[in-house]
Amino acid sequence: MLDADSQATPAGDDTATVAGTEDPSRSPLPRTEAGPRRRWPVRVLMLSVPLALVAVGGYVWLPGGRYVSTDNAYVQQDKVAVSPEVGGRIIDARVRENMTVARGDVLFRIDPEPYALAVRQADADIAGAQVSVATLASEARSTGVGIAAARDAIAYAQIDLERQHALMQRGFTTKARLDEAARKVEMAREQLRAAQADSAEASARLTTGSAMPGVNPAIAQARVRRETAALNLSRTVVRAPVGGRVVQAERLQLGQSMVVGLPALTIVADGRSWIEANFKETDLDHMRVGQPAEVRLDAYPELKLRGRVDSIGAGTGSEFSILPAQNATGNWVKVTQRVPVRIRLDGIGDRKLIAGLSAEVTVDTGNRR
Repeated sequence: MLDADSQATPAGDDTATVAGTEDPSRSPLPRTEAGPRRRWPVRVLMLSVPLALVAVGGYVWLPGGRYVSTDNAYVQQDKVAVSPEVGGRIIDARVRENMTVARGDVLFRIDPEPYALAVRQADADIAGAQVSVATLASEARSTGVGIAAARDAIAYAQIDLERQHALMQRGFTTKARLDEAARKVEMAREQLRAAQADSAEASARLTTGSAMPGVNPAIAQARVRRETAALNLSRTVVRAPVGGRVVQAERLQLGQSMVVGLPALTIVADGRSWIEANFKETDLDHMRVGQPAEVRLDAYPELKLRGRVDSIGAGTGSEFSILPAQNATGNWVKVTQRVPVRIRLDGIGDRKLIAGLSAEVTVDTGNRR
């Protein structure tokens, strides 16, 4: 058997081996070099992944805190509430909702008849005051005549008294007549004093004060009432204090009675818009006035506005609320507060901004770790 197997194997075939044995010298050479060549890409990959993660983390961490943003931001515009300065019934309405007006345009008119009557009443008061002044002047002149008459009466009574004295010395008169003459002298003097008092009173009524020299107070008061009535008459025509768009004009109806101080409509002023962004208090550490900001509006996603921090609020939103939070209780829970920050826009482009639009604001604080 062994001889047969030996004959079946060629003599020159070095690959044949005895069963159960292996010749190490016959292993292929590439097998001994392939192991290290396949391991070095794995090692490079294992090192590059952590390095890449560290690089990305450093890139994110180093500029972290430079940009702070909030989506709690809204477009703000000047809004002027227009209310009548005099009460009355609307007889003419010139504007309607969303209508554009210029400064000085007539918005509506209030019934002017009651105020026109007040002007005529004031004119009558002025005329009455002028008549009173003329009467006082006449009385002052008449008191001068009374003073002269009283002085003449005194002179005549004095002469009569002296005559009665002379007659009394001669015995041609009585004591009663002498006393009567003396009483007439005293009565004439009393009449003089009364005439002088009336003259002083009339002169006092005609005098003018230092506030309005040369004008009688009664006439000045009547003129002031006339000017007030004329002013109220002019206020029956309500004009636009600013230019803009009319909103909240539902109450502006013919026949509607207006009350002084109650807004009839609101005008959203043109030409001035800003963003009020409510940032978290933790975002204000590096925020300063003048820093650049980027604004995006939800209504116009493609529109990107540029601006700057114009001012930082002096208090949080909750601080100025109607019912501020009272934290002096045992159930107090700390809540991150919001601070209003005004963003001044550098330009609004060709899109018309609407008050109250939602916005997203990002401020570049320039801070780097």
